[in-house]
Amino acid sequence: MNKVLLTGRITKDPEIRYTQNGMPNLMFTLAVDRQVRDSQGQKQADFVSCVAWSQSADFMSRYIKKGNMLAITGRIQTRSYQGQDNQMHYVTEVVVEAVENLTPRDAQAQPNNFQQPQANPYQGYNNPSYGQQRPAPSYQAPQQQEAPKSFDVEIADEDLPF
Repeated sequence: MNKVLLTGRITKDPEIRYTQNGMPNLMFTLAVDRQVRDSQGQKQADFVSCVAWSQSADFMSRYIKKGNMLAITGRIQTRSYQGQDNQMHYVTEVVVEAVENLTPRDAQAQPNNFQQPQANPYQGYNNPSYGQQRPAPSYQAPQQQEAPKSFDVEIADEDLPF
């Protein structure tokens, strides 16, 4: 089984790219804190290379920026290529299968390169009022009305079926 779960901060603003076929992809580095501290008591971090494709890449290009805390799941992939210097280069990276933004959303911030729709009829993620408290509805008790005369029927106990 090849499954990776990482939580860390993205090191720079993501930049989306497209393949010749038009498939969006995004390469980024995730700074993941280690559990142990060094000899001076400082936290250490690993910088993990990651690549996101398709919908994950599109999501990240719109809503993620440098410093955001992310939780990603994916798989480790190794590949190699021959560089312009005729040397073989080996790359190990995490291919992102799912990403979740763990940074609280700033109500005033707009996603990168995203136009806010004019009318948003639902309380969704793109709604600028998302998470804001709504005013309490004003409630007025209905006025008591006189019961209709048809309800003034007297029923004897013998008439009831139970």
